[in-house]
Amino acid sequence: MTNKEFRDLAIKCEDGTATETERERFNQVYDFLSNQYKEWDPVLMKDEETVKDYVFELLSHDVQQFEKRKKQLSIYKYIGVAASILILGIAVFYTNRAKKVEQVAPLYANDVAPGGNKAFLVLSNGKRLALGELSNGTIARQSGIKVTKKADGQLIYTIEDHGQTRQANEYNTIETPKGGQYEVRLPDGTIVWLNSASTLKYPVSFAAFKERKVLLKGEAYFEVAKDSQHPFTVKSDRQTIEVLGTHFNVNTYPDEPLVKTTLLEGSVKVSSNNMADRVLKPGQQADLSMNGELKVSDVDTELSVAWKNKQFMFESEKIETIMRMIERWYNVEVEYTGEKTEERFGGSVSRFDHVSKVLKSLESTGKVHFKIQGRKIYVSR
Repeated sequence: MTNKEFRDLAIKCEDGTATETERERFNQVYDFLSNQYKEWDPVLMKDEETVKDYVFELLSHDVQQFEKRKKQLSIYKYIGVAASILILGIAVFYTNRAKKVEQVAPLYANDVAPGGNKAFLVLSNGKRLALGELSNGTIARQSGIKVTKKADGQLIYTIEDHGQTRQANEYNTIETPKGGQYEVRLPDGTIVWLNSASTLKYPVSFAAFKERKVLLKGEAYFEVAKDSQHPFTVKSDRQTIEVLGTHFNVNTYPDEPLVKTTLLEGSVKVSSNNMADRVLKPGQQADLSMNGELKVSDVDTELSVAWKNKQFMFESEKIETIMRMIERWYNVEVEYTGEKTEERFGGSVSRFDHVSKVLKSLESTGKVHFKIQGRKIYVSR
């Protein structure tokens, strides 16, 4: 690659006109060059203070713009923007260098595809159905309820016989594996999006119960149908959530230090085993710690529901938290080698990109590095 080609690619990457292939090629060459020139070379790069002033001026403008378009930035763009502008700035100063880079090794020898609509439905009679292997349409009938699978990855419960449903006392369970997600519409009209490695147990019909109670392990987003006569309750290992009609997200993975309940609309009451109840308002999140302490704070709700909106979105998160998300969604194993980085990361990236794109974005900060072998990701500083 010539100097001009490299400079042109840098400009295209900066203004967003580069194709995916061009962006990957640029990243490969830049990584190679950055390893070659770790020390400042005034002959090659011109006066260091002049370049830094130029970069700082561009960076200041970009940071101001960040607050206006925060959610559109790619992963770690907020902090990584300094690196991207520096790339462009230094690329301009490579013009006088006659060196060509003929070949660059790929960053990762392997790659892993993202997850998708995968789940298992366990019927009240114990029959286990792999939803991904079933044809669309009616897949089961039980106690006056018809269960239908749609092409878009939604499971729908429809009442066919009200007489039967009033007598029903049966439960179904939907389970998503690592690398899976699924959407289910319950007989009362409540819609639940289930994240990867999660389980939801619920009655086939709510008609025989005074309250609509479901059991959750993992993470789910709820849009609860209003029914003031029959409160809706979400029960997990460490807390209970009571609602009448609302939109909220619950993250109750056993390997996470906090159980997080985030309210988007309506009102919910969060209860733990040994703490007083707390009522949330829209835009608030309840964090339940391992020792039972319950804290409520105002949050950016988009962060909590990003997974449902097909995004990874972080704000000042540790690498361990991010890698647990990646581990569940891509169905991979993560191993840390050496000392873990203390850096915190922020930004967003599509959940439907291959894992390499997520890792490259994190790696562009220079604070963490990855190696993929099969379905195992090695993380190092």
